[in-house]
Amino acid sequence: MTVINLADQAPFTTQDGSTIRSILDPTNAPVQNQSLAEASLPSGATTRPHYHKASEEFYFIVEGRARMTVAGVTRDVRPGDAILIPPGTRHAIRASTPLRFLCCCAPPYSHEDTFFDD
Repeated sequence: MTVINLADQAPFTTQDGSTIRSILDPTNAPVQNQSLAEASLPSGATTRPHYHKASEEFYFIVEGRARMTVAGVTRDVRPGDAILIPPGTRHAIRASTPLRFLCCCAPPYSHEDTFFDD
C-alpha cells in the first residue's frame, strides 16, 4: 500500500504558472497510468494558455472561484465543479479568489507534455 500525505509534498511551479504539490505520480509512488496533484493560484493570477498532447486532464475545484477556458469556451467555476480537458485541447484558468484545485492527468503529468502556441 502506498500512502502519500499532501503536507509532505514540496510545491513547485509548472510551466503554465500554477503552484503544484504532487499527491501521487511516478516521482513519488509506483504509479504508471495517471497522476494526482493539488494546484493553487493567488487571486487574479492566470495560468498560461497551454495544452497537453498526450494527457487527458481533470480539474476539480476544491476552494475559491475562477474562470476556466477550454477550447475557447469560458465558464465560471466554483467548489465542487469538475472540468474535463481532453488531450490536445488548449486551456487556462484565472483565479477570481485564491484558488485550490485537484489535477488528475492520464498519462501522468510531465513538463515535456506541456505545449504553448507562442
